[in-house]
Amino acid sequence: MTRPLAGGVDLLPLTDPAAPLAWLRGDRGAVGIGEALRLTFHGPTRFRDAAEAWRLISEAATVDDPVHMPGSGLVAFGAFAFASSSATASTLIVPSTIVARHRDLWWVTRVTDLSTDQHPADSAADHVSAADLPQATAAGFWPGVAFADLREQAAPSVSAYLAGVREADDRIARGELEKIVIARQVRGSLDADADLRTPIGRLADRYLDCWTYAVDGLIGASPETLVRSTGGSVSARVLAGTRGRHPEDAAHDARARTDLLTSSKEQHEHSFAVQSVVTALAPHVTSLRTSEEPFALELPNVWHLATDLGANLGEAGSSLSLVDALHPTAAVAGTPTAGAIAAIDALEPFDRGRYSGAVGWIDQAGDGEWAIALRCAQLGEADPATGTREIIASAGGGIVAGSDPAGELRETVSKFRPVTEAFAR
Repeated sequence: MTRPLAGGVDLLPLTDPAAPLAWLRGDRGAVGIGEALRLTFHGPTRFRDAAEAWRLISEAATVDDPVHMPGSGLVAFGAFAFASSSATASTLIVPSTIVARHRDLWWVTRVTDLSTDQHPADSAADHVSAADLPQATAAGFWPGVAFADLREQAAPSVSAYLAGVREADDRIARGELEKIVIARQVRGSLDADADLRTPIGRLADRYLDCWTYAVDGLIGASPETLVRSTGGSVSARVLAGTRGRHPEDAAHDARARTDLLTSSKEQHEHSFAVQSVVTALAPHVTSLRTSEEPFALELPNVWHLATDLGANLGEAGSSLSLVDALHPTAAVAGTPTAGAIAAIDALEPFDRGRYSGAVGWIDQAGDGEWAIALRCAQLGEADPATGTREIIASAGGGIVAGSDPAGELRETVSKFRPVTEAFAR
């Protein structure tokens, strides 16, 4: 049951401090409260399996939705692993209550198991008031996180990353591949009773051009829309090519932007990423169009080369079906895809988990928004012995002919900044 919400509310305080569920960007977004249903998927068919499971659930559901907006009615939040071999589960979560906003329009969805005959008492009401919502809680304990090995050249994780970049360079020089995306991880420890809404709020306030998300312990702010499909319209944003920002020095910052836009290496890398998305989308859409030239997307921590794509949905299918067609893009894997994934398996000494996978939401019509899970960290389960949770942040970059390992390391430091600042004390 979905009803308009009379008056606005602050969304983030409504969420569970220990397990927040959120999808936020400026004056749009949604938060989930409670959990009505959880589905898990593994392996190479995880996206297709999720799309089919969601189709069956949507067809069986009774949806009372006078709002009729993308993201109203029955909605699931999702987070999917990057690799088909990952030990990390891909999940779809249907909250018991969803509170959502699209600019000046607000609504509340409640999910009920009708087989128990527990119909909502206010089902006849034409709207919901803020007083009817679960009680918001004030910001709680936040100790901060210190991540290890961010810059230390002698650290084993940094040495392994630099060795991986050099080997990727060698494979490209031998003509085996054109591009390989190599990532690295940094780790920290967080008190189990810390209020995770603190870093989420910091990300949402600072990264206004990103989707800030929290799904099943995956927290981040992604600048890259993998795909958005609403009412037959499809859009995507491709990012590849990066320079660190220098906001303290306007002239230096402007030079970094110009260097990015004029770099043949970065333009070459970007073209791979755009072409991979165009090739994957083309069979599923009509009237595919892209921005004429890449533009410089300004974020607080970096400049990105960006290209926007738009199209019309050309066949029956859901946003998850499009994610299945698109993932992994060259922006997070490389070119050619199969060879790049094999190289990642060989050169990265860890399971990426959900980093560079897909995170977002899908509604009962199959519409949805999915971002590539970047600028993120994954929280582990609480350890009863220590009272802490492990946190792993990941960042990477595309290696092409002529890539400099030291420069690639600096790029990862810039890309870690959203998470390290958000989780700081």
